[in-house]
Amino acid sequence: MTKPELVDIIAAKAQTTKNTAEAMLNAYTEAIMEALSQGLNVQLIGFGKFEVQLRKARKGRNPQTGEAIDIPAKTVPIFRPGAAMKRAAAKSP
Repeated sequence: MTKPELVDIIAAKAQTTKNTAEAMLNAYTEAIMEALSQGLNVQLIGFGKFEVQLRKARKGRNPQTGEAIDIPAKTVPIFRPGAAMKRAAAKSP
């Protein structure tokens, strides 16, 4: 599903215009990104949890040369689906 398709669905379910639905979707994603950039978790009961996790430094290999390289530690966003989302996904073909 693309963003325009999601906007169409939101507009229909919220009985609003596509412009309003897109503004709501943009505000939602911006709020989550802002919280994650501050190191906060965002938990939506039943839907899931967005959080920031530290990925440890590790050794890796350059696939072209086979040379060993050091991959630095970094912070990455992750999403953990909630129970309701897991049940909905289990019903998909």
